[in-house]
Amino acid sequence: MQSTRLNRLLNVILERLKQWLLNPWRRISLLIISLLFGNFVATAVSTIAGQEGYLDVLYALISLVITEILNWLVYGSKGKIARSLGIDILNSFKIGFTYGLFLEAFKLGS
Repeated sequence: MQSTRLNRLLNVILERLKQWLLNPWRRISLLIISLLFGNFVATAVSTIAGQEGYLDVLYALISLVITEILNWLVYGSKGKIARSLGIDILNSFKIGFTYGLFLEAFKLGS
């Protein structure tokens, strides 16, 4: 790419963001926020799917495919992909989503 002012500005912003995210406390806080957001999305998806009624199988298929792709990214390719912050955030979201679906199932079962 050409070295325009916009490209240089974006590169500087991304480098500062990377340096800011190197702090372990910020990394842990982002992972916890992602976990809680996954739990929230699971509650929202199960509520919407319960109200609609005719898209249950489609929602289940989409969540299964996304979960399996994330499992393959995180656990299946140990040497191929480095464990970056983005992969860890997606894994934390997946764990929160799965946990939220289990909680909704327990609420409906009682």
